Amino acid sequence: PQLQLLVATPRPPRVALVGEIEFPGVYTLSGSQSGSSSQSSLPALVDGIQAAGGITLNADLRQVMLQRRMPGEPASFKRVSLDLMQLLQEGDQLQNPLLHDGDTIRVPRADQPVAESVEVATANFSPKTIQVYILGEVIGGGSISIPANTPLIQGIMAAGGPQFGRANKSNVELIRLNRNGTVERRRFRLDLSQGASNAKNPPLRQGDVVIVNRSGIALMSDTITAITQPLTGLVNVWALVQLVQDQR
Repeated sequence: PQLQLLVATPRPPRVALVGEIEFPGVYTLSGSQSGSSSQSSLPALVDGIQAAGGITLNADLRQVMLQRRMPGEPASFKRVSLDLMQLLQEGDQLQNPLLHDGDTIRVPRADQPVAESVEVATANFSPKTIQVYILGEVIGGGSISIPANTPLIQGIMAAGGPQFGRANKSNVELIRLNRNGTVERRRFRLDLSQGASNAKNPPLRQGDVVIVNRSGIALMSDTITAITQPLTGLVNVWALVQLVQDQR
């Protein structure tokens, strides 16, 4: 007999992503459709990083490690160091290889703050949108969905912007829960002319909380209102009592 075997549906590869990844773990990746063919192409390295939520702020993209098991027994592995900054800055596709089943991607932690972190923040190494919380003296505060890596000031503007006369533009807090369980709290000045900057206008991450605090005038006004409002109610009651007595 003559047999002809055709792959009807290729099994999507399962890869592991560890290190400075937002959601490390094992992922089953599906490739993109190529033309009119029903076959799916293999996913690339960046596809795997995007599926795991993107990289963290501390990721070192110049030393990403790809580990692949070679066929045969006993088990042997091949490790390749990749520089994703070359892919980002020069479009070097050799730094974005296709992934195979069983691959492991390790994104190391940078010893020093990454000099190109603002440039990385605008790349597609993260999901399209993230959920953050903009609270305090803003027009439309609450939980909002914004594009990934949106800078702090642009995130506040996406929530309607600061309330005129009530927002303290010199006291904007960014609260971030780190992966090790610690909480990072930083203060910034709201300068609408400030471009993206780690020091003055950092990119937002999934789950960040931004608080636009009250100005001194707003705090004083709210305090006076809280004190005088109960007295206003008593005055109204007393006026009603006097009106009833006068009608008798």
